[in-house]
Amino acid sequence: MANIIFLSDFSEAYARELLQGIAHYAHDTGQAWSLCRLPLSIRDQFGVEAVVEWALRMKADAVIGQFHNTDNVELFREKGIIVIAQDFKKRFTTIPNITGPHRLAGKMAAEYFLKKGFRNFAFYGTRDFVWSDERYQGFRETIAQANPDFTFSALRSSSYTSLWFYDPIRLSMWLQSLPKPVAIMASDDNHAYQITEGCRQIEGGGKFHIPTDIAVLGVDNDESICRLSIPNLSSLSQHVEQGGYDTAKLIDKLMHDPEAEYEDIMVMPSDIVTRQSTDIYANNDPHIAAVLRYVHENISQKITVDDLVKLVPLSRRLLETRFKKCMGTSIYDYIIRIRIEKMSQLLREGMNVSEAAMELGFSDIKNISRSFRQLKHVTPSEYRQQVMLKRRDTAKSE
Repeated sequence: MANIIFLSDFSEAYARELLQGIAHYAHDTGQAWSLCRLPLSIRDQFGVEAVVEWALRMKADAVIGQFHNTDNVELFREKGIIVIAQDFKKRFTTIPNITGPHRLAGKMAAEYFLKKGFRNFAFYGTRDFVWSDERYQGFRETIAQANPDFTFSALRSSSYTSLWFYDPIRLSMWLQSLPKPVAIMASDDNHAYQITEGCRQIEGGGKFHIPTDIAVLGVDNDESICRLSIPNLSSLSQHVEQGGYDTAKLIDKLMHDPEAEYEDIMVMPSDIVTRQSTDIYANNDPHIAAVLRYVHENISQKITVDDLVKLVPLSRRLLETRFKKCMGTSIYDYIIRIRIEKMSQLLREGMNVSEAAMELGFSDIKNISRSFRQLKHVTPSEYRQQVMLKRRDTAKSE
């Protein structure tokens, strides 16, 4: 049996999914592990020494925590306790870290927006936190490599301020200064939520809207935050549960051999979950832009190419040619892809397959299931089952 203390912010899905992965490892290996959640207030009010004292009192075998880099984490090892740092400000060099290839996350976000046709980009986050700094670097570098003429701006607060604090006036002024339409990557879902809140305050004056003028993408796919946002937030999902599983595996290894070699636990980015905050494509061709806007606003209705031809002063053949040149796909395939994304969203929101198909006007379930599988590599039923299973596991871990 192993006693594990987890010092983290459990209001965030990231910490809960790490816990979930640890629990799955214990279950898979047939071990009875005790997981004790410790609030960050212990560290903040009484210092790391109090955490060590608590760990000794609980006879903990390992402590996973968000530590300041000034914390004397060697105190744990002196007491024979395994210690692992959860990504906070900077990576530790003397103990293993739960971290990730954050530059890759920034690169994925940039490529996602580039495929949507944006030419104006921005990043919103904080300074001196490794996950924010490296996502910023990966995002900016990828944009610059794509086209040095694309615009780029950033607003990053200093690390001495709370991660939850932001200056709404400064944020609003910055948002209004950006050339539109603009694609903004936020360092995480909390910062993305600040942008949607800032835009709601400005929207009363009819200044700009999400996602038409500002497309917003977060990181972590924390559903409680993404759904609370108006409009719902798109977010880059990560294999956090697998990271928790790998962390438990490392702890098990070090318990049996304290001198064993170790490497940092890498939480890999997986995919981008598209919701309303990025559900738009920017295009310099006004005719293609009009078609894209119509498709996205009427995706729940039956849309034909003839319907789209009526919107623009182009022949059907010319529209199809220009659309494929701009978007890299045919009009028909584009509509199918957007409808599949919309169906995925409805399934995540709790609809069953029949309800989602009816909502989108699909009459042939077999046909849409085939298209869904081609894009998502699972059937709609399997996709929904995966979502529901993940939510049940998350609820249990809470």
